[in-house]
Amino acid sequence: MRLLVVGKLNGQLSNAVKMAMTAGAKVSHVETIEAATHALRAGQGADLLLVDYDLDIAALIAANENERIRVPVVACGVDPDAQKAGDAIRAGAKEFIPLPPDAEMIAAVLAAVSDDNKPMVVRDTGMQAVIALADQVAPSEASILITGESGSGKEVIARYVHQKSRRAKQVFISVNCAAIPENLLESELFGHEKGAFTGAVARRIGKFEEANGGTLLLDEISEMDARLQAKLLRAIQEREIDRVGGSKPVKVDIRILATSNRDLAQAVKDGTFREDLLYRLNVVNLRLPPLRERPGDVVALAEHFVRKYAKANGTLERPLSAEAKRRLAAHRWPGNVRELENAMHRAVLLAIGPEIEESAIRLPDGQPLAAPDPAVRTAQTAAGAAEAVTRAFVGQTVADMEQQLILDTLSHCLGNRTHAANILGISIRTLRNKLKEYNEAGVSVPAPQMGASAA
Repeated sequence: MRLLVVGKLNGQLSNAVKMAMTAGAKVSHVETIEAATHALRAGQGADLLLVDYDLDIAALIAANENERIRVPVVACGVDPDAQKAGDAIRAGAKEFIPLPPDAEMIAAVLAAVSDDNKPMVVRDTGMQAVIALADQVAPSEASILITGESGSGKEVIARYVHQKSRRAKQVFISVNCAAIPENLLESELFGHEKGAFTGAVARRIGKFEEANGGTLLLDEISEMDARLQAKLLRAIQEREIDRVGGSKPVKVDIRILATSNRDLAQAVKDGTFREDLLYRLNVVNLRLPPLRERPGDVVALAEHFVRKYAKANGTLERPLSAEAKRRLAAHRWPGNVRELENAMHRAVLLAIGPEIEESAIRLPDGQPLAAPDPAVRTAQTAAGAAEAVTRAFVGQTVADMEQQLILDTLSHCLGNRTHAANILGISIRTLRNKLKEYNEAGVSVPAPQMGASAA
């Protein structure tokens, strides 16, 4: 959690900063709103701005918006004035914290706005297999492609990989490639120089430079246009970027993670996604099964969301009834974890009595969850068990996983040793030694296909 404090650091604001640091925040400070925008533009990222409400919060938010910098603002003030607090909220602040501060309130606000507050809740054997693979590859520098349906938790697993990596103490930066207009995405990723285009009033550091030393997540990368894919490929290969309007390349040290809810192999066939970029991103693939294929997680996640939203809304934390659990586990959840979370938020607000009954768990259209057909439920359970067995590679050694990764990458490259070694980040000599070991052990090694050099 990166906190940028805006205002003069004296008295109670200093105490608030100390409490935020105790709660785990990394705190930096500027005195003026102009300095705040400048710091964000220059790549000093923040997850939250804590701003003295005597400053012009509306102007700060407007200046940030003009630079497409969207960081939530929390206002604070000594001897709270209801008029000033209301003005701050109307200007765009998400919350108001009265000073002198309360440690629990500071911690609660930080948790409420922090993207890091997304714990892993895993009970299903199929999902445990995905976590086991993530644990094995997280300490490496390999690029990882995380695939799965919308709402299945791809960003959560990306953060998990970062937290388990050697870069865990550095920044984690996420860019939603689908949410940023095509003509702005290049500047968002690579930054721009002053005067590079209309509206570029100053140099802007992009997400690649902001993530330097840490991890960059390219969320929904399948939505990126072909021209920008070429520039991204160069950035990944060379570990350097060109700002829009820049005259010289800028070196970056980052680990790349990417997510997609589309079949990128099919996108390559359709001509909408570069094959060489897919090779670079898909060194390791983490496929997240949809919630319907991980029935063991449904109730555990539901109980987690009940605790979360009971606390957030200041309501009684009620247990789920037996029938509510049965219906939750039987539902197909087409919106996956995101749909389940919304349903449990509603249930916390609608529940009456000592337990959360099935009648309180409503679908987006307001209808309650249907009682499961016993025959359908049996078939779903059997199908889920079969799916879990096919993914149950927990227990394999690191050497087994390394062998699988090398051989799969070699197959991707049509047997081309040089290309495979580049993607794996190892020398061609190391790769050939590994392949010799596999051959001697009787393992089938992909040969170069027609038209592909053995190199």
